[in-house]
Amino acid sequence: MEYVEIRCRLEPPEPWRDIFIAEFAELGFESFAEEPDGFRAYIPAADFEEDALIECINELQSGGHVQCTYGVQQLGGQNWNAVWESNFEPVLIAGRCLIRAPFHSAMDDIEYEIIIEPKMSFGTGHHETTTLVVEWMLESEFENKTVLDMGCGTGVLAILAAKMGAKRVTAIDNYLYAWENTMENVARNGIENMLILHGDADLLVDDHYDVIIANITRNVLLDDMPAYNKVLNRGGVLLLSGFLSFDKDHIFDGATKLGLMPGGEKRSNDWVSLKFLKP
Repeated sequence: MEYVEIRCRLEPPEPWRDIFIAEFAELGFESFAEEPDGFRAYIPAADFEEDALIECINELQSGGHVQCTYGVQQLGGQNWNAVWESNFEPVLIAGRCLIRAPFHSAMDDIEYEIIIEPKMSFGTGHHETTTLVVEWMLESEFENKTVLDMGCGTGVLAILAAKMGAKRVTAIDNYLYAWENTMENVARNGIENMLILHGDADLLVDDHYDVIIANITRNVLLDDMPAYNKVLNRGGVLLLSGFLSFDKDHIFDGATKLGLMPGGEKRSNDWVSLKFLKP
């Protein structure tokens, strides 16, 4: 298969590299390789639409916080997921949770080990937004709880909830490749009490949950928060991540207007994760 490589240079690269990568993934880019001043992105040539790329870049630049220059190169047929895999390293969070690929060695005396096949789905523990949620989870009680993971990506957070004793876990993602990747990783980790759905917040109708985790983008969180609130049990916990510090007030206001109570905040570099409680 023929591929197109996009070489993006960002000024400044942080924290924008991860934001651009997340948005490019929505355009159909399959693999990414980070570089000091930006990243490279790979997409099948048949799926590449430069007008959509330009529109995406212009929208991200519109706030005046970042500048992006890019180049386009046609490539021969290769498995560009191998590029992504070559950059994947094990992650140990809080000394308790190890996230690794099948080709990494196991570690002794680790409380929770999660094996993730590194494909193009989001959620390996490398990104601050995932790490912050894992830290929240390691401080929380999941025994016999019902848990919802919205925008599950690789399924890493849902898998951790199951390993921490959740009674029932539901994982939802609207990207087909993420849904498939979660199913693979759930099986790889021997998890049996998980329902994995392909879709979005429209699926939140009948079931209710003690803990809801949503590590997505700011706009999706703001749009879908009312749906999360409707299916969150009284006394339940909502963990939100995936947004920058300058978006914190928007997320905070959106949650508190629904009657949710602030439960704390975590930060890593420019990324923020918020915890809310339903009284």
